[in-house]
Amino acid sequence: MSSPSMNGARKTSSRSAHAQAILGPKLCERLSETKVLLVGAGGIGCELLKNIVLTGFGHITLLDLDTIDLSNLNRQFLFKKKDIKHSKAMVAAQTAGAFNPNVNIHPIYANIKEAQFDIEWFSGFDIVLNALDNLDARRHVNKMCMAAGVPLVESGTAGYLGQVQPLLKDRTECFDCVPKPTPTTFPVCTIRSTPSQPIHCIVWAKSYLLPQLFGEDEDGTDELDEAEKQGENAEEIAALRKEALAYKAVRSALRSAQTTEDVAQRVFKKVFHSDILNLLSMSDMWRARAAPTPLDFSAIQEGRFFIQRPSNSSTTTGSAQIVHFQPANGHANGKTPSTSSTSSSSNGVSGLRDQRALSLHDTLELFISSTNRLAERLRKGEDTISFDKDDDDTLDFVTAAANLRSAAYYIDRKTRWEIKEMAGNIIPAIATTNAIISGLIVLQAVHLLRKSYAQLRNVHVQFKPTNPLSTSTMCPPNPKCGVCRDTYTKVLCDPARVTLSELVDGILGSDKREVSVYEDKRVLSDPDWDDNLERTLESLNVGRGKFLTIVDEEEEWGTIVVALSILPPNHPSDGPAYILPSPLPSPPRLEKQQSTPPPAPSRKRSAPDGEIMEVGPVAKRAKTDTNGAASVLDIASPSKRRRLEEDGLLILSSKDDKIEDDVIEID
Repeated sequence: MSSPSMNGARKTSSRSAHAQAILGPKLCERLSETKVLLVGAGGIGCELLKNIVLTGFGHITLLDLDTIDLSNLNRQFLFKKKDIKHSKAMVAAQTAGAFNPNVNIHPIYANIKEAQFDIEWFSGFDIVLNALDNLDARRHVNKMCMAAGVPLVESGTAGYLGQVQPLLKDRTECFDCVPKPTPTTFPVCTIRSTPSQPIHCIVWAKSYLLPQLFGEDEDGTDELDEAEKQGENAEEIAALRKEALAYKAVRSALRSAQTTEDVAQRVFKKVFHSDILNLLSMSDMWRARAAPTPLDFSAIQEGRFFIQRPSNSSTTTGSAQIVHFQPANGHANGKTPSTSSTSSSSNGVSGLRDQRALSLHDTLELFISSTNRLAERLRKGEDTISFDKDDDDTLDFVTAAANLRSAAYYIDRKTRWEIKEMAGNIIPAIATTNAIISGLIVLQAVHLLRKSYAQLRNVHVQFKPTNPLSTSTMCPPNPKCGVCRDTYTKVLCDPARVTLSELVDGILGSDKREVSVYEDKRVLSDPDWDDNLERTLESLNVGRGKFLTIVDEEEEWGTIVVALSILPPNHPSDGPAYILPSPLPSPPRLEKQQSTPPPAPSRKRSAPDGEIMEVGPVAKRAKTDTNGAASVLDIASPSKRRRLEEDGLLILSSKDDKIEDDVIEID
């Protein structure tokens, strides 16, 4: 008879037999000791976790901030309906752990950008696998991996398209070497007053009307203040402030159990009738665009309401135009006949409710129903209600409100399904694409672990049946990249005891030069502003997980980026407040441009003949000596003095200095 240990060995051997045959026994043995960080447990993350568990990666840390939604279940196969609203990381780890008992999975339900996940933490992994759909988080992980020198495999999918990109500092370009498109934003006045596209109405219903009525936002003054700073129409902003204040009474009615009136009708008349009439009173706004039509609650219910686009010299050439919105069910603005055939074939392609185009009457009924349902939830104790694409009540409300607004502004209306996609920022996801990409991630991860850098490839899944996969060799780092071309170092410190000057002087060592110091986009100091140098890092809100960027003012040396971490647990309490790296960072010397372009023609107005303007220099602040007397002002640092002189400006040390050449004195 065979012993239990022999049976276990056979099971282990049979479980890893295929992996050993493909990868080789040495790599398989190494994989069991490999520490991998998987960021994201969504569409790609679930497939990828299954793959690396079955491949035999021994120590897996799985991190995700999200919880499971109903819409995840069609492609994220580690989750079941009973898991809805639970942590993705926790459930995925529990499910995938059963696939291979020899693998250790450590799930973390947290945000990857938290301070605890600093460079010291990232340095503890052999490789990082990204399965994120958030641009900001992807950039953060990319920077942390570049700072820690840990290989990273980046990935993403959109429908039938997908991409895998292995990243390694100094060998390949990083995620930020190629600029990424910025998210689309819309001016406040466009959203609130002059929409012209369906997305404008959807954003208005989701991000303004729903929070205004059912959420925490009672007046939206912050958004209007920001719009005013951006120079948007002042008259419009003033009207929108009055409109926001008027919502308070409507909010109270929605929450009051004593309300006897039809609260949905009150909301409708306020939003789609009175507010539009207020906008129409600003005639200047409608000189170059068609004015909206106030909606009539009773007329729509009775099926006798039609939208009329007013004539306008700038937009139309004839008289008033009647706009018939013709949805797929063949009924323009009135009621939809309540026949069984209508509901089953309301859309020529699909009879699904979400894909059926609604008439104006149907839209009104949906608005009344969803408003009453949300109001009832408030009266039963919910403090606030926010949009969730899987919440039927909020989705119905946004669908109805957006389509009613579209009707008033002569904009094409959208189906419930289309609005769910747009309002929920849903990127089309296909399980097969996620599975292909996850397999490709593992292949590139194996190349990185083997250090087979010549085998690394950017891989793209494309919608071409004859060539579904395309590969390209890795590009070198972009020499102008502001992330991977910096020189990274690490400092362990106590932010409460270390000053900014101590840290900067310690990093520069004996190489004293003029530098500016930044934390993200904040300027902490420069050669002409040293107020913060004697302040502690803690007082500057700089601590664990943050980066300090030291930039050479002369542009002769590369940028140094200092990653901050905490002191080790066994560090003596009376020991130094910081531990510098050894050796100190040595940034590369930057090459000077050999040739300079010809100077552009001067656009400055020359001074009139015989006229000299004399003004005295203005100091930023007076400096005093130890006796409190005003000291001689240091006009500028040597580098700044030289740059000014190259621009043709002379700086005098005192008022008694003589000017021998003909010059124009300026402030």
